[in-house]
Amino acid sequence: MHQDNSTSLIPLVDLQTQSRLLKEDILRRMGDVIDGARYILGQEVQEFEERFAAYCQVDHCIGMANGTEAIHMALRALDIGAGDEVITAGNSFAATALAIAHAGAEAVFIDIDSTDFNIDIELIEDAITEKTKAIIPVHLFGQPARMKEIREIADRHGLKIIEDSAQGHGAEIDGKRCGSFGDIGCFSFYPGKNLGAFGDGGATVTNDPALADKLRLLRNYGQKEKNRHDVLAFNSRLDTIQACVLLSKMDHVEKWTEQRQQVAAWYREDLADVELMLPEERHDVRHVYHLFVVRTPHRDELMASLAAKNIAAGIHYPNPLSRAAPFVDSRTYPMGLPVCQTVAEEIVSLPMYPEMTRDQVSRVSEAISSFVKEKENASELV
Repeated sequence: MHQDNSTSLIPLVDLQTQSRLLKEDILRRMGDVIDGARYILGQEVQEFEERFAAYCQVDHCIGMANGTEAIHMALRALDIGAGDEVITAGNSFAATALAIAHAGAEAVFIDIDSTDFNIDIELIEDAITEKTKAIIPVHLFGQPARMKEIREIADRHGLKIIEDSAQGHGAEIDGKRCGSFGDIGCFSFYPGKNLGAFGDGGATVTNDPALADKLRLLRNYGQKEKNRHDVLAFNSRLDTIQACVLLSKMDHVEKWTEQRQQVAAWYREDLADVELMLPEERHDVRHVYHLFVVRTPHRDELMASLAAKNIAAGIHYPNPLSRAAPFVDSRTYPMGLPVCQTVAEEIVSLPMYPEMTRDQVSRVSEAISSFVKEKENASELV
């Protein structure tokens, strides 16, 4: 195992290094926008939409204000609202459930598969009722949900699929990109994402031209032309300045994905013999490692030990969504989401970013290995 004996902070995510590398190109693009004063839906937005649609292997991309609004607008475009139920995973970030609530629908939370942290496909059909209108699978941590099986379930029951791909930029199943499996795919460009803006941003993608047209109306006051409002709509546009950032980053996102996969491989090499549950990568997928999440029953102690060595770590996420105040009365399958609850108490996200070095990974791994050995020795003395 390589060792880095330095004591400098290893952050959970390093946005500064990446931003410095692209600063000049991004500023040049932003300068063009400022010179042309095209701040709202400028040509850079359309250029990014075209590039990102091609990247996702779909026909249409519609930029949105953020990832939450992307899901909200997707639900609205599919006419899902009051009286409807939407099935989703119980362990996602709150934005997924909040978007369902903002559309007026009810979120129904499904427990997860403990091996890949994604929605348990064996439980979905038990939760379907006459009110169910859609499934929102979440490609959590960069690992695709089991979309082939979910597609079959949706087709059997006449349900729509909205993919929450906020953590799945470039992830694949058998070469097919996440975002292209459902009726609509939704992405976040929050700064810490695999493809991140310098602020909030999001997008919806689809192969359905009618849905694409509806999404464009919904994000921009229902306007096809100025001051003509054809539908009850919203203000949820991707800023041109953020499109500049995303265009610059599109040139690098594939290289960054490969670097994330390399960091994951280093972790697996270093931690192979350590008593720690490593993330499972299914054989048919391309995992893009938005996060590298491990499990240990000593999670809080491990995080404290890492912090003492100036190594950051995180928890994604500390509670199932059904524990959040707005959703405590929501239906769950099974009751209480037992796997979600167990996982939430044991997961820890290790530092993960494309620019992470071999020595940094070794330093994190050595700190974890030392902690685990200390726990083992302590238990032997009892």
